[in-house]
Amino acid sequence: MTAKFLGPLDWVILAAYFIILLAIGLWASTKRKKGSSLFLAEHSLRWHHIGFSMWGTNVGPSMLIASASAGFTTGIVSGNYAWYAFVFIALLAFVFAPRYLGSGVSTLPEFMGLRFGQQTRNILAWYTIVTILISWLALTLFAGGILIRQVFSIPMWASALILLAISAFFSMAGGLKAVAYTNVYQMVLLIVVSATLTIAGLIKIGGPAALASAVPADYWVLFRPNTDPDFPWLPIVLGYPIMGVWFWCTDQSMVQPVLAARSLNEGQKGANFTGWLKILDVPLYILPGILCLALFPTLENPDEAYMTMVTNLFPVGMVGLVMAVLTAALVSTIGSALNALSTVYTMDIYVKRFKPDATQPEIIRTGRIVTVIGAIIAVAICVAIDSIRGLNLFNIFQSVLGFIAPPMAAVFLFGVFWKRTTTRAANMALTLGTLFSIGVGVLYLWVLPAEKYDFWPHFMMLSFLIFVCIALAMVVVSLLDRTPQQEAQIRVLDERPTLGVRTGWILLFIVMIALYVYFN
Repeated sequence: MTAKFLGPLDWVILAAYFIILLAIGLWASTKRKKGSSLFLAEHSLRWHHIGFSMWGTNVGPSMLIASASAGFTTGIVSGNYAWYAFVFIALLAFVFAPRYLGSGVSTLPEFMGLRFGQQTRNILAWYTIVTILISWLALTLFAGGILIRQVFSIPMWASALILLAISAFFSMAGGLKAVAYTNVYQMVLLIVVSATLTIAGLIKIGGPAALASAVPADYWVLFRPNTDPDFPWLPIVLGYPIMGVWFWCTDQSMVQPVLAARSLNEGQKGANFTGWLKILDVPLYILPGILCLALFPTLENPDEAYMTMVTNLFPVGMVGLVMAVLTAALVSTIGSALNALSTVYTMDIYVKRFKPDATQPEIIRTGRIVTVIGAIIAVAICVAIDSIRGLNLFNIFQSVLGFIAPPMAAVFLFGVFWKRTTTRAANMALTLGTLFSIGVGVLYLWVLPAEKYDFWPHFMMLSFLIFVCIALAMVVVSLLDRTPQQEAQIRVLDERPTLGVRTGWILLFIVMIALYVYFN
């Protein structure tokens, strides 16, 4: 698919999308009070801004394309990565959010600094910056660059620069408020277009019953036997919580909209809305791949399932709308990541270490400079990734998450749930624990790759075992450590969840349990 397949109507739709997007971004930037912070939207975000922003940050073109590919090859079992998340989003809403908002923090390294001290904050700040640059920015740009390069036939570096320019505009002009407001528009557009594609596929195949009979029966099962090489149920049950805690409760890019909530009530409702939106991942992203198998069973490359559905089911002119949707997903993820990057560097490193008396204009200027520098570094990493040949980077990246998560998950869980945890134990987990976890990951992926050596457990079980090792080490170090500990400065908002919050979460739990029962 190249630019020559884009008709005049496609170009009009693309142009209209960008004009509306820029208009919303400009309008949102005018709503920001002059001189106020770019980072937390003046604590003004409502539940729908929070929900769409968290979901939008989680969505990217790689997710759309990879989810459809997974649907084509294995059915809905990969939906566990979306539906199992509600447990950990609830953990964010009821355990972590009251502590984050009660302590009044701008960043999660700042929160850990209140718990364990400045050294822990410094380690976490740099850890977070590197994670955002590689996992959120460079790999997202790479995914989007491949797509844009295919459509418009332009180099990877140019594709990355275009995407960054649009995303950085919102982050620099209006900060998190502009990112959050544009996310609402973009995610509504994404839902409409993806739902249209799914409905068109169902109509083409003849309805749900015809689809069910056209694909293998195990395509509708969420838990597969432990003998399944790709999705055994026990590693998913034990391993996903490690990634779930890290991703949904401790990752700056994901949690920042909750930090910017108008109140704890809005934050808890926003997290609940995110849980409802995650239900849509299966029908909007995975189901098109299953439909593609039923409609086009001879397709050789499953990664082409999404675009195969688009080009065969959508009329001329709709391709432009699909490109607008994929660009929307990119801009949403990159914009949130850029804002998180500038927030962590400015508040945890610049203000805390170099200029504690910085004025608000100086903080804003530094945040904008960091956004530009971070964007340039991300482009460089993206181009470097593009130079690597013969490596399925997306599959490797999914495994890498399992090796990034254990140290962060252990430190945050112990920091919140066990008062006896010491600073030395936390710092040990963040340094030696990270080296251990990443070292095992390097062995698993490259030195003694699991595809050649069958002694390895599933990577999610491996993630769980690494977490257990780090947790045990933290317990031993904490019990043996006799160093005087600073008193934790964490404050917890002692607010009883409102009736609306309780009702929303009870209904979500009922629906999720029903879905798991039905699809097993």
